[in-house]
Amino acid sequence: MLRLAKLTDYATVILSFMAKSQTKVHAAVEISTATGIALPTVSKILKLLLKAEVLSSVRGAKGGYALIHKPEDITVASVITALEGPIALTECSTLEDSCEQVAGCQIGNNWRIVNQTIQQALESVTLADMLLPANPPQEITVPVASLYRLK
Repeated sequence: MLRLAKLTDYATVILSFMAKSQTKVHAAVEISTATGIALPTVSKILKLLLKAEVLSSVRGAKGGYALIHKPEDITVASVITALEGPIALTECSTLEDSCEQVAGCQIGNNWRIVNQTIQQALESVTLADMLLPANPPQEITVPVASLYRLK
């Protein structure tokens, strides 16, 4: 099963709160209170998002954190990467020769194609999209042959 870490989920909640609010700068305590996420967890996530240049910080009595970009310019992929590192389904998804089985493996390139497809899908969804009301789930099919056009 593929599953994002809880911190990544919390990061999207925090960023969504910041994107919806009219205030440009948000203190960690304010974010914690508004989202219900424990203050130490909020602080940890804010530091990771700051390091990944998703947020900026302002010092002082009225300081806090602010989005660097508009919600339309912050992708889900950038949030995942900020919290979890590069998106990689398998060891060989991003780096060649990173697996002990590489010499006899016949499917490594296919995993890279799948990984690129997922990366592109996550890059196509923005924080602004996450703020929209959810529509009923729709079935999405991707013909296997179309994956080879990504190379």
